[in-house]
Amino acid sequence: MGALFRSDEMTLCQLFIQPEAAYQTVAELGEIGVAQFRDLNPELNAFQRKFIAEVRRCDEMERKVNYIKKELIKDEMEVRELSGDLPPVPNPREFIDLEALFEKTENEILELSENFAQLLQNFQELTELRYVLERTQSFFSDQAASTNLEGIKMDDAGETQQLGFVAGVIERERILGFERILWRISRGNVFLRQADIEKPFTDPKTGKEVYKNVFVAFFQGDQLKTRVRKVCTGYHASLYPCPNNYDEREDMLKGVLVRLQDLNMVINQTKDQRQRVLVSVSKDLPKWIVIVKKIKAIYHTMNLFNMDVSRKCLIGECWIPTSDLELVQKSLQDGSMAVGSTVPSFMNVISTNEEPPTYNRVNRFTRGFQNLIDAYGVANYREANPALSSIITFPFLFAVMFGDVGHGFILFLFALFLVVKEKKFLGDRSKGEIFNIFFGGRYIILLMGIFSIYTGFIYNDLFSKTMNIFGSAWQNNYNATTLMTNDQLQLDPSEDFLKDGEVYWFGIDPTWMLATNKIIFLNSFKMKFSIIIGIIHMMLGVFMSAVNYIHFKRYSSIILEFLPQLLFLCLLFLYLCFMMVWKWLVFSPKSEPPWSPGCAPSVLIYFINMLLQGENKFQDGCQEYMYENQALIQNIFVITAVICIPWMLIGKPIYISCTRGKGGHGGGHGGHDDEPMSEIWIHQGIHTIEYVLSTISHTASYLRLWALSLAHSQLSEVLWSMVFSIALKSEGYMGAALIFVIFPCWAMGTLAILVGMEGLSAFLHTLRLHWVELMSKFYTGTGLIFHPFDFNQIINAEDE
Repeated sequence: MGALFRSDEMTLCQLFIQPEAAYQTVAELGEIGVAQFRDLNPELNAFQRKFIAEVRRCDEMERKVNYIKKELIKDEMEVRELSGDLPPVPNPREFIDLEALFEKTENEILELSENFAQLLQNFQELTELRYVLERTQSFFSDQAASTNLEGIKMDDAGETQQLGFVAGVIERERILGFERILWRISRGNVFLRQADIEKPFTDPKTGKEVYKNVFVAFFQGDQLKTRVRKVCTGYHASLYPCPNNYDEREDMLKGVLVRLQDLNMVINQTKDQRQRVLVSVSKDLPKWIVIVKKIKAIYHTMNLFNMDVSRKCLIGECWIPTSDLELVQKSLQDGSMAVGSTVPSFMNVISTNEEPPTYNRVNRFTRGFQNLIDAYGVANYREANPALSSIITFPFLFAVMFGDVGHGFILFLFALFLVVKEKKFLGDRSKGEIFNIFFGGRYIILLMGIFSIYTGFIYNDLFSKTMNIFGSAWQNNYNATTLMTNDQLQLDPSEDFLKDGEVYWFGIDPTWMLATNKIIFLNSFKMKFSIIIGIIHMMLGVFMSAVNYIHFKRYSSIILEFLPQLLFLCLLFLYLCFMMVWKWLVFSPKSEPPWSPGCAPSVLIYFINMLLQGENKFQDGCQEYMYENQALIQNIFVITAVICIPWMLIGKPIYISCTRGKGGHGGGHGGHDDEPMSEIWIHQGIHTIEYVLSTISHTASYLRLWALSLAHSQLSEVLWSMVFSIALKSEGYMGAALIFVIFPCWAMGTLAILVGMEGLSAFLHTLRLHWVELMSKFYTGTGLIFHPFDFNQIINAEDE
């Protein structure tokens, strides 16, 4: 957890690697994944790099592997995910063998695919010819008996009077336009007959199903024949030879059927051969994909290196976590030993004023919380990281708005399912983007569910119903007559309706859920509860700024920024919280004036009068203030808070102007040493105004905790009373049947509205409270994230 609070300390190192050991050494560094390399050749484009030829070879290998993968998907074969550890990087000699293997495999699959496509094309053409020969028989019979063409007749013996025809197959969707064009070009002198083919054809190129029709066009004259053929070509119609004689057509049909049988046998054999090749390849394909990605990443990284003047050594610069320097040194040694290099590679540490990248070590549990913070902005180097505190504060603030035992338990079960099936879902990345988002935040949802159950017990709320677990502290002392004659009865805590010395042990007493003034009571409780939580949350942000000042040795900022900010927040708004708690403590139902409930003042009015120096109105027998010397203490608080404003405004600029140019203050100005004083004054003025105004607006912003909690409980109550209670109020068999009918409606409404929509709303509001109200107090968020050369990250990122 300490590593999550602040990013790892980074070191800029220079690596000197022998050329013969460079490939193996960079591979070792990719396996441990702790070095972020810098480009030492920014003036060179991608085609001028030293290892561009190897990168192109990797691109070609990647193309071949992707082609094989597409062929597997095309044949609806399973593309397996790689299980277990990633395969090691092959040495350069194995790299050449792998290239030859890919070339051979691609050519074999390509040849089989081309042969298969050609066989399918031939099979389709023969099938179309078969349909032409079968369907044209009826066309010739009908034509022989027809007198539509001015008495010109033909018979099966082939005796015609200058009458010709063409036969073929055309797509069904083109037949209407085809017929219309033939009519126009011939002025009605072409007689077209066509019939549907019931079974669709599969296009060998696209794989889509296409419906077609057989047609025969009768015409007279060579000129019209040429026109008809041109129209057929324009409409992509396939023309086939068709004899005039019936016997010749029958002989041709028999020959076509025999050829179809033989061709079908060859197609099946070719398909089986293709299947065998793809099955054998599919076993090694996941490993090949990973190996190609690794090799390409190695040469791409080597292109970032620079060659020394003697061209005997590769030089690289990289950021490395200081705690991992020994791992990098060992990788350099292992890379040299792997190739038997006589000259060892070595590493030098470079001193620099450049800001290092930010590297926060995370695990499966903390990664989701870190992603929430990084979505706002990456922390500056060694800046305090709010992800650690958000592990508690984020689910708790969510639960304040979402407090319900039942709804929280649903969230908990959903997240627990994702956590239990974690290994299965990590290996399967094809569930969709929305599911992956929920899966990535599974531990956040798990804690949100647990905390919602906790606040649900505090609110005493279970699907809008109350729970009497510990026994109510209220008692009913009315007699039976009073109970029967009055619709509403008042339980006065100043009388004997409250048990002596007893309180409800945990949470809100269940009797409040039966009261008509329940909403008034809960409004007051949740509103004050929200303000108290908000002030504590903002104070956490202010204290985190002090932690940053101490770490970066900006001790002057503790006096000139942290202290006035803390005093301004505490003397006004923390004091407001104190008055709320003090009012709860000193005014008791059974106390006599001036400490009776009737004398209890409005804390909000007291606070406004404190700021505006107004007078507090009070009843006879009551006191104006809640404790002695309250007016004096409040005046001191207000005056001190007002003094804090110019303290924040002019303190830091005056200190910088007085100490600028003097020795021994390096870094003490927070990076303002070279900034003009005019800009420092403007910046500090904006910062002061923003803090003073935001303290007020952010305090009000935490009232969203009260508003959303109230809305959530009321929606839950409305859904219960207007939906499910209808079935519970029905009597007899009809009531039992209604429960089975209405319960699914109520359950779907609960899941969709109360858990889904309300949960998303509470999540977004919680995110805003962290991004704006908390992190604006101390978080800069302008850092650069650490991107190490890591094979696991490269492969996982490309898979996603």
